[in-house]
Amino acid sequence: MHADVRHADDVVIVDLQGDLVAEDGEELLRQIIDELVAEGWRKILLNLASVKRMDSSGVGELAASWKLANEFGASIKLLRPGDRVKYTLHVSQILPLLEVFEDETQAVASFAAA
Repeated sequence: MHADVRHADDVVIVDLQGDLVAEDGEELLRQIIDELVAEGWRKILLNLASVKRMDSSGVGELAASWKLANEFGASIKLLRPGDRVKYTLHVSQILPLLEVFEDETQAVASFAAA
């Protein structure tokens, strides 16, 4: 798992790459979210376009990251999860917690509307 962080106005975009699974450093996600909220970021967009696989550990990390963000008044939204990742999110029943977007511009704009 690898992550690049970039910004679009007051939204931080985390481009995740690799697999969000137990054996591939799934703790990286929560570490990134922890650092971002500590720095004062409250609008976080996770770009999952380059995440090929997610297992239950990855879902657990996503849920823990969402909870951590909420505790600091931050919100997390998802961008472009692939079909396999979308399926995993669906069966884990975590999707009702998160807004999912296919278009980055719309995703960034949605934070202003919230």
